[in-house]
Amino acid sequence: MKYMLLMNYSPVSGVAPITEWAPEDVRASGAHMAAIHEELHARGELVGAEGLTGPEAARIVTHDGVGAPVVTDGPFPESKEFLAGYWLVDVESEERAIEIAARTSAAPGPGGKPTAREIQVRPVMGSRDVEP
Repeated sequence: MKYMLLMNYSPVSGVAPITEWAPEDVRASGAHMAAIHEELHARGELVGAEGLTGPEAARIVTHDGVGAPVVTDGPFPESKEFLAGYWLVDVESEERAIEIAARTSAAPGPGGKPTAREIQVRPVMGSRDVEP
C-alpha cells in the first residue's frame, strides 16, 4: 500500500524554530532523518521523497479555463504552518506507515529532545487494499 507521509513545518510547543537550534542539534536531527531515509531505501519501501522550499517561494494558481491563469504569492505570512517535505512509501500495512511517521515525529530537537512534530499519514488513492 502506498502512503504519503507529509511533514509540516509548524510551531511545536516548547521547541524553538530550527533556525535557532545549535548546529550540533541540526546535524543530529538531519542524521536521524537520513537514517530513516536509508532504511526505507534499503527495504525497498521508498518510492520518493523531497524537501520543499519555504512558503516565500510558493505560488497559488487558479484558472477558470478562460484567459490567463491567476498566479499569486502564497501561502501568506499569517500562516504558521506549511508543507516542508514528504516521503512516498510503499509498505505492507498502515501500521508500518504509522511506525515510520512515529519515528520521523521523534526526530531530535534542541538538546536531543524529540520534537514530536505532527506527521500526516495519507493513503494514496488507488493504492492496493486501501478503503475509500
